[in-house]
Amino acid sequence: MPKKRARVFFDASVLVAAAHSPTGGSALVLEVCGGKTYRAVASRRVLLEAYSNIRKKFGSEEVLRFYRGLAALEPEIVEKVSREEERRYEPVIGPRDAHVLAGAAKSRCEYLLTLDKKHFLTKKVLSADLAFQILTPGQFLEQVARAPGNAL
Repeated sequence: MPKKRARVFFDASVLVAAAHSPTGGSALVLEVCGGKTYRAVASRRVLLEAYSNIRKKFGSEEVLRFYRGLAALEPEIVEKVSREEERRYEPVIGPRDAHVLAGAAKSRCEYLLTLDKKHFLTKKVLSADLAFQILTPGQFLEQVARAPGNAL
């Protein structure tokens, strides 16, 4: 029986960074999550947020890179989270980003990756009793590099 791949939920910030910088850490994380050990997961809302931000901030080259990256990655798309599921996380992170924590929880992921330090990597969020780790792409890559049998 094949080993279960660890599930990695992406915040829009990581997808935006990967589309903008194809040689950066976020792009490398996408490559890692297309392998045999890790499985990329996102919600439709996160994907739409990433697309919207890429379109506003960058050009058609980054939009194309975003779509090509998604096609190569083939992320699992988590079911839409309900408003009630979002509300559970509002006391932890606020209404704007509650959908991300709700999506990560619904996906049963082991990791949530984000570059949004201001909202996600706070004492309040990190000390919440979440079923997944919240990491930056760099922190995730460090864990991958330290894991037995894994090398970047």
